[in-house]
Amino acid sequence: MTGLSLVLVLVSALAHASWNFLLKRSQDQAVFLWCLLAVTTVLLAPLGVVLFWRFPFGGQGWLLVAVTVALHAIYFLLLSRSYANADLSLVYPIARGTGPVLVPVLAVLILGETIALPAVLGIAAVVGGIYTVSLWGNFRALMGHPLTLLRNPGTRFAVLTGLTITCYAIVDKVGVSQVQPFLYMYLMTLGSAVLIGPYVLASKGIGAVRRELRFNAGAVVVAGLLTFLAYGLVLTAFSLSRVSYVAPAREVGIVIAVLMGMVFLKEPFGRGRLLGSGFIVAGLALIALSP
Repeated sequence: MTGLSLVLVLVSALAHASWNFLLKRSQDQAVFLWCLLAVTTVLLAPLGVVLFWRFPFGGQGWLLVAVTVALHAIYFLLLSRSYANADLSLVYPIARGTGPVLVPVLAVLILGETIALPAVLGIAAVVGGIYTVSLWGNFRALMGHPLTLLRNPGTRFAVLTGLTITCYAIVDKVGVSQVQPFLYMYLMTLGSAVLIGPYVLASKGIGAVRRELRFNAGAVVVAGLLTFLAYGLVLTAFSLSRVSYVAPAREVGIVIAVLMGMVFLKEPFGRGRLLGSGFIVAGLALIALSP
């Protein structure tokens, strides 16, 4: 993994954990998510126009944009349901942790990527750390009843969110070979806002949108820009390095999110989360050093 890719991934991880923290603190997570997508689309429209003019693309690019828009719309709705039912420090590791298990496997099978031994060990350490953070204290119960964790609706939605992340990561690796990464990100944001809008307005009402903007307008703008920055940087890293390296490495954001949950939201933080965070950091180092 190149040094530039690593820097992009680390900055992205910080931005991603930060906008998830703002989402968790919002009054209505679904409304907040739609507002941040809509506001970001409007604020960055000049950038989108310039990028579209500078970097035109063909039919295959449009097909990939359409697929990622559909997947991201599902992702945003599942993520909002996750945070409506569970803690940041529980949802974030599970949602982000599913991808590192599956993305490298799919990248090898579908994209024909190869993974060096240090990266294999690093991916294993990241995955082990993620599940240590998520499941510490529940291992004995889970050994006897593996589906116990899914009884919590927040956890169920977090697992589904993670599966969606796995799907769009593979699509987007191909997508940024056809479309300039930040243009791809802008079109995804625009399309997701258009798809989610009718659902939010029908289920929540315009009054809920007004309330969210009245109390959290600043957070909506900041979260929207952080969302665009976070995934735009990851898409750029996809164009520079293997998706099987980038996807697990960006999960260092789990450590940041758990710390934010502990410090700002007063969520529990014990030995398991410290140990798991250490595994994640060690795994990131191994991935970064891999050829």
